[in-house]
Amino acid sequence: MRLNPFNTSKINVGTTGGAGRAGGIGCVGIVIALIGAVVFGVDPRQTLGMIEGVQQNSVSTQAPQNEDEAAICSSNAYANETCAALTSLNETWASTFAAQNVEFRQPALRFATSQRFDTACGTASTGMGPFYCPANETIYIDTGFYDQLARMSGESGDFARLYVVAHEFGHHIQTITGISGQIRSLQASNPRSANQLSVLMELQADCYAGVWAGKNRNLLDPGDMQEGLRAASAIGDDTLQQRSGRRANPETFTHGTSRQRQEALQLGLRGDDRACDEITQLR
Repeated sequence: MRLNPFNTSKINVGTTGGAGRAGGIGCVGIVIALIGAVVFGVDPRQTLGMIEGVQQNSVSTQAPQNEDEAAICSSNAYANETCAALTSLNETWASTFAAQNVEFRQPALRFATSQRFDTACGTASTGMGPFYCPANETIYIDTGFYDQLARMSGESGDFARLYVVAHEFGHHIQTITGISGQIRSLQASNPRSANQLSVLMELQADCYAGVWAGKNRNLLDPGDMQEGLRAASAIGDDTLQQRSGRRANPETFTHGTSRQRQEALQLGLRGDDRACDEITQLR
């Protein structure tokens, strides 16, 4: 994907060295999140969110003053690419919200610089992979995950990585529109449907990732869409469970099957964010 260079005036970037104080999830919650991430490929954001609930700690999302955003974004090729993607995502979604007369606010981005670090959603680990914390509206990314994704999906191109960033950004869209809050309330009131509701939220985030790509179709390279679809398939719950030597168990799915994730991404690629509302049917 032919992204424009990152623009630090349009993004909020830092490292986990400036992260907020832990939100009090505790060791048991972290263990559960890590097991889910390693065994089932579960996004720890969802696990931590379900354990902690909607945490209202007041945590700054501004990069510490002693951090040079340009230097952080230029520290390696993956960071540069991620910052460029965040710039594009902010511009695209700000324009989309403005067209609908809805207020938009940017998420923060923090690159993991230590194996363990504190977030507003509790203590995190680089082994958990990328995740979004709604408590301080921040995307956390360990760029080492991109190499792991390439091994899992067989995709070494940039669009598979950009899909990951756009998916986490999709969770931010759900936060500022109130969708994630509604889903968490439903999960709390009906725990038996928690996994099913989680699947809907993850699929909608996939759809929002597709919307961003669809609205920037002129920047896509040949094969980008297929690359993204293969990456989405590689991280489907059924595929991940089978790859770990387990039989696929729909009752434990939290992100959706490979086919569902591909279909959600394809729906978004049409470029109409309103189509993604059909996935959750909450508004």
